[in-house]
Amino acid sequence: ISQMFVPCFHRQLATAWRGWLRKCLNCFRLPFVQSPFCPVSLSAMTTRSKNGLGWIALVVPWIFAMCLPGTAFCQLIVAHRGASHDAPENTLAAFRLAWQQGADAIEGDFYLTPDGRIACIHDADTNRVTAKAVTWKVAETDWDRLRTLDVGRWKGDAFAREKIPSLEEVLAVVPPGKKFYLEIKGGPGWVEPIARVLNAGPLKPEQIVIIAFNSETVARVRKTLPNIKTFWLVDYKKDDATGTWSPTLDEILATLNRIGAHGLSTQANPEVVDQAFVKRLRSAGYEFHVWTIDEPNLVRRFRDLGAASITTNQPGFLREVLERVSE
Repeated sequence: ISQMFVPCFHRQLATAWRGWLRKCLNCFRLPFVQSPFCPVSLSAMTTRSKNGLGWIALVVPWIFAMCLPGTAFCQLIVAHRGASHDAPENTLAAFRLAWQQGADAIEGDFYLTPDGRIACIHDADTNRVTAKAVTWKVAETDWDRLRTLDVGRWKGDAFAREKIPSLEEVLAVVPPGKKFYLEIKGGPGWVEPIARVLNAGPLKPEQIVIIAFNSETVARVRKTLPNIKTFWLVDYKKDDATGTWSPTLDEILATLNRIGAHGLSTQANPEVVDQAFVKRLRSAGYEFHVWTIDEPNLVRRFRDLGAASITTNQPGFLREVLERVSE
């Protein structure tokens, strides 16, 4: 369709038209309209041509999208540690499989080794991913030694000899147009070494999202890598005596404001996160993302709440669920 209209527009308008149409078409699979505007750069909205037709390139795709029944906007499917239901978590095999299963983004966990390398592994030690064969603390083990471990066989013989990947190796398997969620498992002191690798890597800033539970780590990222989106990870604990959950939304909003995060990446706890929670969060100017969901009912709930991204261990299955409920 865009090719038919290209001769009618200034080159900038044609580019804007194609971009908006592509984003709209990518969103047709989902049934929930999250907000009046797709969360993309608003700089595109300033595109104009000499004859004043710039807004046509923006408005027409929007109208076209809104007129179709059951459309939605841009809920990203994030593969938690890769396609970790089917492949060994945080390995190149899991990340490559995630792309094959239709993920929009991959998420990986990263530790700093004592010799300054960034290792992709979730736990503080190697016990679980080596099927209890070796228990080395990642923060105390040099990179070359970590690389001798087989971290794939525990998931099946097909994954034997999978190694702990470096941050550089993970960056190299992220295709153009896809996103990479990097969880920093340590404190603010880990930000500088990670930033050096990211700055030297192949990905554009808009492809990278940094997440962390440590609020001070998030604050340091915002100062060190201001052009990269950063979300604060939050889970919840219930006080059995009072029945209340912590942190409260007031506490969350205060922390987000203090550390300058772009948004919240929250545990998918339906007892805490409801429509009122999301409305206040968004009204305060923060993005809303959720993890980790594999159950169809929860997928539907957080889709309807308008999560900008849903993190899952099963990106292929989640894609099927979202497509099924949109029919």
